[in-house]
Amino acid sequence: QVQLVESGGGSVQAGGSLRLSCAASGSTYSSYWMAWFRQAPGKEREGVASIAERGTTKYADSVKGRFSISQDNAKNTLYLQMNTLKPEDTAMYYCAAGRSWGWLLPHLYDYWGQGTQVTVSS
Repeated sequence: QVQLVESGGGSVQAGGSLRLSCAASGSTYSSYWMAWFRQAPGKEREGVASIAERGTTKYADSVKGRFSISQDNAKNTLYLQMNTLKPEDTAMYYCAAGRSWGWLLPHLYDYWGQGTQVTVSS
């Protein structure tokens, strides 16, 4: 079992920045790919970024160059640094863990956090 708890969401103006955190626990946490997903009202959940234990990362085209995923293995914490935020980034952001090989497909992830809301105003 893996438990995930997100934090760091909030409201920000367009062009601003936020850093999301995801605290992970569980005996097999280190064997999973970790990822961030987001879901806006009325839309499907979409992958944002993923990272392997050894640091390999993948990003959705919509966030490349603006978002950065990282992890601190000593603290068992996943991060998502979000810069140059846009109103279309507004969504609930979820942390997830799974043996996905980095693919940003929700069905490949077994464990999910409760989500943290990000709202970007124009």
